[in-house]
Amino acid sequence: METENGHKNGQIRILIAEEHPIYGDGLCALLERQSDFKVVGVAPDGAGAIQMSLERQPDVLLLNIKTSGNDGMGILDELQSRKIPVCPLLLATYLSGPDLLRALLLGAKGVVLKTSATQTLFDGIRGVMVGQYWIGAEMGANMMGAIREYARSQRGSMPHGAFGLTPREMEIIGTVVGGYSNAEIAKKFGLSEQTVKHHLSSIFDKVGVFNRLELALFAVNHKLVSDES
Repeated sequence: METENGHKNGQIRILIAEEHPIYGDGLCALLERQSDFKVVGVAPDGAGAIQMSLERQPDVLLLNIKTSGNDGMGILDELQSRKIPVCPLLLATYLSGPDLLRALLLGAKGVVLKTSATQTLFDGIRGVMVGQYWIGAEMGANMMGAIREYARSQRGSMPHGAFGLTPREMEIIGTVVGGYSNAEIAKKFGLSEQTVKHHLSSIFDKVGVFNRLELALFAVNHKLVSDES
C-alpha cells in the first residue's frame, strides 16, 4: 500500500520496510489512524527501503530487522554511509544486547518489539522524532551489559574538553557506562547524591541526551570512556 507523498499539518512522515504485505498494509492502516502520522510508503525489501527513503524523504523508517533483499543491519549501514536523513526505528521479535548496540551504532534510534502494545509503537515514533533513543525496559539491562563490553574493547578517548565536559564529568560518564548507581558514584568520588544528580543534569544538557542509557550510548559512540575508566 502506498500513500501520497505530501507534507502537511506538521505530520510525522513514516516509511515502512516490511517484506510481508499483509503485515505492512495492516501497520500502515494502524498508523494512519493517528492524526500526526503520515505513511509515505511500504517498501518490500532493503533496496526499496533505501530508494524510497531517498525519493520520499520520510522522517522515520520503521524497519523490520529481517527485511528480505538485505538484512536490517545492511540497510542501516547503507543509510548511514549515504547520509540519508531519516530516523530508523527497528521492529523485531527479539534482539540481543550486542545486536541492538550494533544497530544503534549504525544509526538506529531504537527498537519496538513486535509483541509490544500498539501505544508503545506510537510513543516510540514520537520519541525518536524529539531526539530520544527508544529502548524498552525489557531490553535495557541487556543493553547496558553490551555497552560495557563494547567500551572495554575500545582504545583511546576524546580529550577532556570534548563537548565542554569537565574532568569530573568525564569520570562520572565512565561510572555510568560501568553501571554504577547514583549512590555508588557518590561513594566513589566522595560526593553527595544531590551533587551527582547535578553533574548528570549538566552532562545531559551538554551532550543532548535524556537519560543514563542514552548517555552510555553517546559515550561509547564518541569514545568518551578511556581505558582507565
